[in-house]
Amino acid sequence: MSQSVTQPTDNPADTIDDLLVPVPDEDGAPFWEYAARGELRVQTCAECTAPRFPPRPCCPRCQSFGSHWRATSGRGRIWSFVVPHPPLLPAYAAQAPYNAVVVELADAPRIRLVGNVVADADARLDSVDPARLRIGAPVRAVFHTPPGGVTVPRWVLERP
Repeated sequence: MSQSVTQPTDNPADTIDDLLVPVPDEDGAPFWEYAARGELRVQTCAECTAPRFPPRPCCPRCQSFGSHWRATSGRGRIWSFVVPHPPLLPAYAAQAPYNAVVVELADAPRIRLVGNVVADADARLDSVDPARLRIGAPVRAVFHTPPGGVTVPRWVLERP
């Protein structure tokens, strides 16, 4: 669906804006376009209606090339999470401790998305105490657009 790259910086104080950013590919471009509009959509087979992620040209279930992008509720549950110690990349050190979560979508349970649980869409990655995270905790999608960047889904706890 995408590759991640970092943007180099000469100033260590700029590392907060120097996080990994998605690089949309042809199959995943609609996902990012919908995210920029504040919508969480998943690619769905036009023949068998199976949702698929990451996006790809052919349905792995029925081999159809037909697809459409179905809106989701943007709700899910934490399926897994980790708090990296130490941060995996230098740019993330300024926001440690932060979380990386896998969220299973409520209305597409086989679809799992990676992201971060934050206090609100534009909050720092360390804005939620890792002790508040639990497997199965309900979350909902919010959307963050960094300056000059691609809008990414993030997650907020449904019960703060």
